[in-house]
Amino acid sequence: MKNKQPGLGVFEKYLSLWVAICMVLGIVIGKFIPQIPNTFSRFEYYNVSVPTAILIWLMIFPMMLKIDFGSVISASKKPKGLIVTCVTNWLIKPFTMYALAAFFFYVVFKSWIPLDLAKEYVAGAVILGAAPCTAMVFVWSHLTKGDAAYTLVQVAVNDLIILILFAPIVALLLGVDNVVVPMATLLLSTVLFVVVPLLLGVVTRTLIIRNKGLAYFENVFLKKFDSVTIVGLLLTLVIIFSFQGERILANPTHILMIAVPLTIQTLLIFTLAYTWARLWKLPHAIASPAGMIGASNFFELAVAVAISLFGLQSGATLATVVGVLVEVPVMLLLVKVSNNTRAWFPNTSTKLPHLGGE
Repeated sequence: MKNKQPGLGVFEKYLSLWVAICMVLGIVIGKFIPQIPNTFSRFEYYNVSVPTAILIWLMIFPMMLKIDFGSVISASKKPKGLIVTCVTNWLIKPFTMYALAAFFFYVVFKSWIPLDLAKEYVAGAVILGAAPCTAMVFVWSHLTKGDAAYTLVQVAVNDLIILILFAPIVALLLGVDNVVVPMATLLLSTVLFVVVPLLLGVVTRTLIIRNKGLAYFENVFLKKFDSVTIVGLLLTLVIIFSFQGERILANPTHILMIAVPLTIQTLLIFTLAYTWARLWKLPHAIASPAGMIGASNFFELAVAVAISLFGLQSGATLATVVGVLVEVPVMLLLVKVSNNTRAWFPNTSTKLPHLGGE
């Protein structure tokens, strides 16, 4: 199987611009047409906004279609890249995110952010930090000439781990901060926004490949969803910012303050994973995606969980959305760093048996 990942399209390349436009549009709607967010707020089920849930499914489903869990078994033949990814993402990243967020919001920015709001910002950062990337990493891997098949395995393994560890880690870290987390809601969010679309993706993938073949699935069917994830994300942001408008207009500097620990976290995690991969003498085609997965975030899941736990108008939701705004320009910088340091790594083949390596 030959996995070809697309480069940055117009939506992905200018994602930060589209996010900024959606922020402004949402704020304008919230300020001048409050009937729209008021109407959306009526459609909730167990604190989950139904319209937002539909849009989030649109974001997540296309990326779940790309996961081939049969390739996970073959990854055991080259486990070092997976070890770097898993240890960085699950034993380091959530805890450094909490430490950085707590330091900046409780200490550095203490004079400008009320304690209750600071706790919400920390909660949003923690949720973001506990969700490693499973979608855009395919683009980052392609731009750094990463091994597409191995990247797929890394993503698949992270998806499996998310099902088990995401909810407990978020609950643990927010509990340390004395934030009451309704476990039922957190587990419901994980099931709703990971398990359900994952199962639908696996079933759809299996049926299409069985009836139409792998070539049709990869070259025709998947292309139908090229823009669905980003469009769903942007529409979700319009809704979110229509609820966040008053808070942002009252505290515009909070966007910049939230961006500080998130940016530092992204650079830190990439540096840790990338350096570790270099010390282990991994090929660049495996080392670069290993760093990219940890540095970037599964922001679709993070936004969904923040909305479910704290509501559309919460500081936690705002923090996860700022994560989207920060991620693309920072990740593009890291792509450049990765490409410029390719010579640091051995030029070895990254072919994996049964994974379709070229």
